[in-house]
Amino acid sequence: MSNYYPPLGFHFKVEFANLNGEFQFQSVSGLSVEIETEEISEGGENRFKHILPVKTKYPKLVLKRGLLVDSALIKWCREAVEDFNITPTDITISLLNEEHEPLMTWNVVHAFPVKWATADFNAEESKIIIETIELAYNYFKIQ
Repeated sequence: MSNYYPPLGFHFKVEFANLNGEFQFQSVSGLSVEIETEEISEGGENRFKHILPVKTKYPKLVLKRGLLVDSALIKWCREAVEDFNITPTDITISLLNEEHEPLMTWNVVHAFPVKWATADFNAEESKIIIETIELAYNYFKIQ
């Protein structure tokens, strides 16, 4: 174990089950899970409240990349936000090693766009316009 180094987070791949094409992103966030709890008071017990698990909660998946004028992903997002034609899809996010092989894979189930935004335009700055896509999803499983 003394030669083990944790993997670096810059080499990853994102694949959409129902969309054709290769999609590259600057960042992916929102791969976390939390257990919601409920506090129950017991009559006569004043030292503590019982804390019970209720359900799991997943935040929105946030994908960021340089703005593309025409892509299958943007078409899918626009159909959802402009026409309310929502077509959920599964997403596979893989953290890759030096040989471009998956070290870990997250299978995101039943994702659909809930927000699509671009960075601010500013005539005083010379930088790439970043688009942000937020997706709601049911859950993910790690392989």
